[in-house]
Amino acid sequence: MEFDFADQQPKLLMLMYGLVAFVVVVGGLLLLLDVVPAWFARRREAQLVAASASGAPLPRRTKPREGLFALFFLLPTLLLLTIGLVVPAIRTTLLSLMDGSSTNWVGLRNYGWMFSDDSIVRVLINTLIWVLVVPLVATGFGLIYAVLVDKARFESVAKSLIFLPMAISFVGASIIWKFVYAYRGEGDQIGLLNQIVVSLGGEPKQWLLESPLNTLLLIVIMVWIQAGFAMVVLSAAIKAIPGDIVEAARLDGVSPWQMFWRITMPSIRPALIVVVVTLTIATLKVFDIVRTSTNGNYDTSVIASEMYNQAFRYGQNGQGSALAVFLFILVIPVVIYQIRNLRQQREG
Repeated sequence: MEFDFADQQPKLLMLMYGLVAFVVVVGGLLLLLDVVPAWFARRREAQLVAASASGAPLPRRTKPREGLFALFFLLPTLLLLTIGLVVPAIRTTLLSLMDGSSTNWVGLRNYGWMFSDDSIVRVLINTLIWVLVVPLVATGFGLIYAVLVDKARFESVAKSLIFLPMAISFVGASIIWKFVYAYRGEGDQIGLLNQIVVSLGGEPKQWLLESPLNTLLLIVIMVWIQAGFAMVVLSAAIKAIPGDIVEAARLDGVSPWQMFWRITMPSIRPALIVVVVTLTIATLKVFDIVRTSTNGNYDTSVIASEMYNQAFRYGQNGQGSALAVFLFILVIPVVIYQIRNLRQQREG
């Protein structure tokens, strides 16, 4: 198949416009962030030199001017947040109160649909299973691995191996595990899992078609990816435990089990909370794994994938927006808890 530049010219022009706009916006912001502070610095320096030469008292910075200066730097961020977050959130909320064609107001009907439709209730249950299993299991594996390889001979190599999946995208990891779960009838199996089952005398299965087992198999992919993140954070927290506390505990004759529960766990509790909260937020928004592996079929759909299907595949903008708003509401308490936790750590 030959590539025809004439047919692709509109797309190439759109790409070029996007690149030019990106360069102009980002370059303009970088230029402003370099020129404006330098101008204020030169002006301040000139005032100091003039005051020093004339013997006059040194001019003081006025708070209103500093406030305007800070506002200048906050404007790009506020503008991007407004365009990329606030406006879409308001628009999505309004769409969730309208019908599928976004022409008539239906009130809270779309939200009632979420809890009355059996297929959507199944989606909510699947999401709950993901949120309950992934953060705890991934954090558990990460913690166990961090403790076992701490100060081991090949610690860096061992950590690199478990952290390696973090370098793979969710889509790439899903494709890899689809080959692991692959099924080829009664003949030779190309899927690792089915090959192991056959070698042990069992019968191969279509693993991704069997509910609710398929949901748990998709969860394995997420745990495989995120365990490395948990391991790195918790390993850093373990190494930050003061050495004198560890030595004092050893002199008191505590066992390794007591050392773990009485010294290690209380010391790394803030890091544990950060890992669990971060993984909870990531799990609530999971989309790529489900979309790539099963496309949400066979009772494996979660809120994010169902939101996409309703809005973009079935043309039900109201129902898709309602799912998006519900997902946003679920994330808010977790984010608030994380902010309060970080604030308490900073004050403590």
